[in-house]
Amino acid sequence: MNTQSEAVSNADAAADPLHDQPIARVTRDGVEYVLLGTAHVSRASVAAVNAMVAAEHFDAIAIELCDSRARGLRDPDAFAKMDLFHIIRSGKAGMVFASLALSSFQQRIAEQYGIEPGAEMKAAMAAADAGGVPLWLVDREIGTTLNHAYRGVRFRDRMGIIGSLFASVFSHEAIDEAEIEKLKQGDILEGAFGEFAHQSKPLYDALIGERDRFMGARLREESALNPDVHRVLVVIGAGHLAGVSREITGQQQPPRTVIEPLAAKLPAPRWPKYVAIGVMLAIAIAIVFLFYRNATMGWHALRDWVIYTAALSAIGAAIAGGHPLSVLVGAIMGPLKPLRPPGLSSGVFSGMTEAWLRKPRVADFQSLRKDLLHASGWWHNRVARTLLVFMLTNLGTIAGEYIAGISIFSKLF
Repeated sequence: MNTQSEAVSNADAAADPLHDQPIARVTRDGVEYVLLGTAHVSRASVAAVNAMVAAEHFDAIAIELCDSRARGLRDPDAFAKMDLFHIIRSGKAGMVFASLALSSFQQRIAEQYGIEPGAEMKAAMAAADAGGVPLWLVDREIGTTLNHAYRGVRFRDRMGIIGSLFASVFSHEAIDEAEIEKLKQGDILEGAFGEFAHQSKPLYDALIGERDRFMGARLREESALNPDVHRVLVVIGAGHLAGVSREITGQQQPPRTVIEPLAAKLPAPRWPKYVAIGVMLAIAIAIVFLFYRNATMGWHALRDWVIYTAALSAIGAAIAGGHPLSVLVGAIMGPLKPLRPPGLSSGVFSGMTEAWLRKPRVADFQSLRKDLLHASGWWHNRVARTLLVFMLTNLGTIAGEYIAGISIFSKLF
């Protein structure tokens, strides 16, 4: 009997792509929003989008993408327009690394299950173009979401975020069916951070809750700006369906009042900078005191600072596969933290050296997405490797500073 029921259900799904698809219909201010919950990793979602467009008339189509992600889907070679020197010099290398890590995670799923990343969003974009209706990009910029995810959590949780990104990039394990099923009901950003996203309420809110509020407000804003629009198809991940539906009907503030604080990047807190300055002052005072107590002890303390920061900075750059000169620059700049201009880390210098010595070729940009499918591709591709040099040199420098500080303070007692 169960076998017959399953056969009938499968037949219904094959005959009707919308069978069993999560759909919500919400009306606000005279506009009906038909929310189609899709799975970013399901082929059935593409068929569902096409079937919905064919079955009903819509005055506009809204999708869960921001401008930069939409450009990336429309132009697969968008990465080729990156200026690595500018990215590293302006302090955006970490954000680009995170974006590439998320792209790598999505590409791994695509490779493993034969699914084109963002295929359902591409289908919605094509439907809007073919039907001559407006396309609304209602999601928050990915960079802002990552900023809120990182800045909005405690220091310990930030280490978890970095760890999750590295794990999603360098894991050799196949993504099992259970994880895929979770992704079908969740969000690709949430999936990239794994269980950590569920354990950290601020992180979960940045990835899901804030975006629900943002997308609900953006839909209301677009509707207010387009009074001729009365029916909107909203293509969003299934994990956002309930939240966005609730936000559309429940928000009482003007859309801009909701959008502006969510669209603004959170400033870096000042206390870590003050702590870093305090630690450096404490180490400097300790070294001076050791010189005052005993010149030999002072020289040993200064030696420890130079050796640990230089060695671990160089090791980080070397692990990243940096050019020998990039490794040398990292080793030189590591101990010079007190003399470096604010905002210019050792990784900035080693990363820019790497980009100068091993200028990324056109082929590196063209193959970037494919290379990111495998951990080894991060070392093979010159673009990705330059970002790795930046990241791992900085991590090495930080580790060296802490180890040197512990060694120096131990000499006081």
